[in-house]
Amino acid sequence: MKRCPYCAEEIRDEAVKCRYCGEFLAEGASNQRVSMQTSAPAGYWGYEYRSKAEILGLPWVHIAQGVDPTTGRPRVARGIFAMGNIALGVVAVGGISIGGLTFGGVSLGLAALGGVAIGGVALGGMAVGLSLAVGGMALSTQYAIGGIAVAPHTIDGRGADPELVEWLRGWWTRIQALFEGG
Repeated sequence: MKRCPYCAEEIRDEAVKCRYCGEFLAEGASNQRVSMQTSAPAGYWGYEYRSKAEILGLPWVHIAQGVDPTTGRPRVARGIFAMGNIALGVVAVGGISIGGLTFGGVSLGLAALGGVAIGGVALGGMAVGLSLAVGGMALSTQYAIGGIAVAPHTIDGRGADPELVEWLRGWWTRIQALFEGG
């Protein structure tokens, strides 16, 4: 066992990186900073995978998270299927996700699901939807369902709009027909 030259915690002799402070260790380093230091703050890590297969210049799959060590900026996933802290894609999953079908803390897309969801159809704690919003607080130009719902047609604590109930029945009938093979 040896001591990390940065935080003085005890680590394994063959360690390349300190498990406590995240600093990379140089061969024979004593108490001096490693020359590998980049503009990324100590302790930050990142991961990136980009598939070789592409369509329209975008990778099928791009997974990116953490900080880019060369720039010190957050990595952004961009692809058909994008996943990361910040994700931009046809299907995007991330803390901040933007695209077609999106899932995330803050989600902006044609169909968005998230803590804060904004889209054509939005489902989330706070949902803002062009045609449908479902959430604790839901705001839409047509239909809203939620604890607080603001739209021309709503279902909320005050009651249910008959037009919205009929619209939902129509969708439910179509979904049942799909599963029944009709």
